Amino acid sequence: MNSTAKGDRPHIAVFGRRNVGKSSLINKLTNQQLALVSSQPGTTTDPVYKAMELLPLGPVMMIDTAGIDDQGELGAMRIKKTKEIMRKTDLALLVISAVQGAGDFEAELIEEFQAREIPFITVLNKSELLESEDETAALREIRDFTKSYQLDFLKVSAEKEINIDLIREKIAAEMPADQSRNTIMGDLIDPGDAVILVTPIDSAAPKGRLILPQVQTIRDILDHDATALVTKKTAVSSEIKKLKEKPKIVVTDSQAFETVSESVPEDILLTGFSVLFARYKGDLKTFVRGAKAMEKLKAGDRVLVAEACTHRRQQDDIGTVKIPNWVHEKISPEIEFDHVSGREFPENLNDYRVILHCGSCMLNRKEVLSRLKEAEEAGIPVINYGMGIAWLHGILDRALKPFPEALKLWQQKQEELDQKEIEEVV
Repeated sequence: MNSTAKGDRPHIAVFGRRNVGKSSLINKLTNQQLALVSSQPGTTTDPVYKAMELLPLGPVMMIDTAGIDDQGELGAMRIKKTKEIMRKTDLALLVISAVQGAGDFEAELIEEFQAREIPFITVLNKSELLESEDETAALREIRDFTKSYQLDFLKVSAEKEINIDLIREKIAAEMPADQSRNTIMGDLIDPGDAVILVTPIDSAAPKGRLILPQVQTIRDILDHDATALVTKKTAVSSEIKKLKEKPKIVVTDSQAFETVSESVPEDILLTGFSVLFARYKGDLKTFVRGAKAMEKLKAGDRVLVAEACTHRRQQDDIGTVKIPNWVHEKISPEIEFDHVSGREFPENLNDYRVILHCGSCMLNRKEVLSRLKEAEEAGIPVINYGMGIAWLHGILDRALKPFPEALKLWQQKQEELDQKEIEEVV
C-alpha cells in the first residue's frame, strides 16, 4: 500500500476554521500522530501530507490545512495555500466546531467546493461539549445553516473518538469513482502482445533507476498479460528485428521522438510516455486543441512551461532548455518562456499565449483537470510536453494514431485551419 504512487492516491483534505479540531480528526481517522495538535489557534501552518491506507478505501493521501480564518499577513498566505489544496482535492471534509458554530467562513468553503465540483462531507466536531442535543442554541444554528445548503452533517468527537468509523465509511461511500483512467495503455494492447519501451539513459535520468512513468507503464503492461521490452533509442531498430512478430506498439521518451520515429516502421504504432499520461491524468482532447495554438505562436508571445516535479536542472533539461530551443528554431527566437515547478501554478494566466505542461506523473488527476479548467476559463490553450515535442518534429499525427478520436480531432482542426488560410488568401 505504501508503494502506491502519490499521484495515483485519492486526495482527502480537511478544511475548516482554526481550532475546530481538523488535526485531531485526521489523527483519529489515521490512527497516527500525523498532525500536531494544540489548543493554540493556528497550529497548522503549511499543508501537511500523509500517504497512508484508510480502511475500507485503501491507499489515500490525507492533507491537513491551515484555518480558513487565519489572520495577518502570514495568515493570508496560509489561506492562499489552503485554497490551492482544493486543486488536488478529490474529497473534502468540512469540519465545523459545535462550540464555534458555522457562518461566513464555512459558507465561503462550501461555495469554493461547489464551484470546483469537489464532493465534501460536513463534520460537526467537539460534539461532546454539547449540553443537550435538543436544547443547545449552537446546534440549532448549525442545523439551520446546513439546511440552507441542503446538507447533512455527521456529529462526531475526535476527543472522545465518537463516530470516527462512521466518517471512514462515509469517505469510502462518497469518494468519486473516477480518480484516474483504469489503465495507462491496457486498452491499447491484448494479452501476448509485445510492447517496446524506449527509455533514454542520459544526464537527466536518475542514477540506478527508471523514472516513474516508465515504471508505471511497465507494470500496466504486465498487468494486462503483455510483454514489455525496454531498450535505449540507439537499439530500437535491432530489437524490432529480433522479434518473431512485430511489436504492437512502441512507446518512447518524448525527447527521442524524432530519432525513434525514423527507426520504427510506419506499420507499427508509435507514441510517447507523455502522450499516454496526457490521457491517463488529464484530457487528451484538450491537449489536442492546445496543439493548434503552437502553430499560431509568433515573436513576442510568452509561453508558460509547467512541471509537476522539482528535479535538479541539467544542462540539457527538457523543460528549460530543449523545448525552448526547439520552439525558437521552428517558430521564432523571440518567443519568451516562463517556468514553474512543483505545486506552483500562476493565478493570472492571461499573460501567456500557450501553456506547455509536463506529463503530470507526480500530480493526481484532479489537480491536472483543475489546471486545465483554470486555463480554459482564462482562454489559454494547454499542450502536453509529448504532444508539443511531436508537433515540433512533425510527427504528431503518428503519435496520436493509437488514439483514433484524438487523431480525428487533430486532423479536423488541421482541415479547419487550412480552410481558414485559404479564405484569408482569397
